[in-house]
Amino acid sequence: MERLYITTPIYYPNAPPHIGHAYTTVYADVLARYNRLVGRKVFFLTGNDEHGLKIQRAAEKEGITPKEFVDKMAGVYRQYWVMLNISYDHFIRTTDSYHEKVVSEAFKRLHEKGLIYKAKYAGWYCVDCERYYSPGEYVLVDDKPHCPIHNKPLEWLEEETYYFKLSEFKDYVTKTLSETDIVYPPSYAKEVLNRVQAEGLRDVSVARPKDRVAWGIPVPFDPDYTIYVWFDALLNYVSGIGYLTDDARFQEYWPNVHHVIGKDILWFHTVVWFSLLKALDISPPRRLIVHSFLINRGLKIGKSAGNVIPIEFLVERYNGSDGARYVLMKLFNLDKDVEVTIDLMDSIYNSELADTYGNLVRRVGVLAAKKVKGKVYRRDVDKKIEESIETALGKYVEDMESLEVSKALSEVQELGKALNTYINEVKPWEKSDPSKELYSLLEGIRAVTVMLSPVTPRASTVISESFGFKLVSPRDFKVGSVERYNIVEAPILFRKVQARRESQSGEESPPSS
Repeated sequence: MERLYITTPIYYPNAPPHIGHAYTTVYADVLARYNRLVGRKVFFLTGNDEHGLKIQRAAEKEGITPKEFVDKMAGVYRQYWVMLNISYDHFIRTTDSYHEKVVSEAFKRLHEKGLIYKAKYAGWYCVDCERYYSPGEYVLVDDKPHCPIHNKPLEWLEEETYYFKLSEFKDYVTKTLSETDIVYPPSYAKEVLNRVQAEGLRDVSVARPKDRVAWGIPVPFDPDYTIYVWFDALLNYVSGIGYLTDDARFQEYWPNVHHVIGKDILWFHTVVWFSLLKALDISPPRRLIVHSFLINRGLKIGKSAGNVIPIEFLVERYNGSDGARYVLMKLFNLDKDVEVTIDLMDSIYNSELADTYGNLVRRVGVLAAKKVKGKVYRRDVDKKIEESIETALGKYVEDMESLEVSKALSEVQELGKALNTYINEVKPWEKSDPSKELYSLLEGIRAVTVMLSPVTPRASTVISESFGFKLVSPRDFKVGSVERYNIVEAPILFRKVQARRESQSGEESPPSS
């Protein structure tokens, strides 16, 4: 059986997750569910990045210890992932003892190889990013250096620290980016490659003085320092599947690891991560899937921008996790930033889930119950419908294998539209025994339900149980293979939403938290 290892970034839990976190996590979950559906053995990892100065300061603000703070926030994140029906196999925390041991051992090994050394450093530092910014990397606001991600003033720091010899890996990183298909879409690889060729690679700080950042994993050979949070966090991808603790499990999953990240952390996940792996004699990831930003009010969604959209809002407005998941995945874009408005999300939900899919399921279920007492036996499927089903399934599998979830959903919608056109043309409600027409419609609904199941798992389960069919792999789907449909219920899956308020521009904007 083919193995697949899927990861999200581990999230910094200084605040609850929002739509930006959901955007990444739901996409990774959809990939995990699809691959399970087609028969692959999947391990799906997500979790929290729990060390560092930002956590230390957040805990101090609340008057509790950092460990108490991250324990509380781990529970918060798990609750949100339950809310969105995220099917992770393991929730890793960088305070887990096994992870801390792996980080400590890896740091020690790199020091013994001469790849980590001690030196003095002075530079502009962002607390939120927990990294230094060199000239050309930060932006100037009123002639003062600001973080390009958080738009906050940088702090000038001078300290003695430990460095990783990133500069030694320029040729390796260049070769990996230019000669492999690891980074997807490939435009992101070119972006990083251009920067490496233009700027070269500088050695990077991988430790912080303990008197400034006490909340971290101690440097194993120097207790006056803690390990830099990014070095610590990146290693979760290997510690989470048994690196240095369970070699058989690590060898089982690492060769087909797929990282899912946002483009804001692209540099660390290419240049720094590929170099660390090489230094530890580990092969690079099989795939690094990079997505663009969700934009609200012209800015990337984030707490510092003040334009966060709460996950609770999405789940409540779109009638549960399935509606929220579908809207996010239809918006999902790997290449281009997407401006988010309630009007856009409402339109997707109402037209595609409530009307095209939900209303069709309800109509066919009610007709079957009324006309044939809920029992629809196998008949010859309408040729046009059969062709539409087979075409949609083929394109859907191709798109999903190519990691293009939004495009795959568009193929599903085309089939849904064809089924709605068919029911309006053949008018089964006018026939005394519309079994042939109903069977064709039910085969189409079955195909749509199978294809939507990674995105709307709860609705797909409800329909399959209500109509009496199994959710099979879309690659194994055979039109006309169901001997009998037994409709026991015609569920109302997705109730339409109504606009609740408008902005001065006439377009509804999402709330911020």
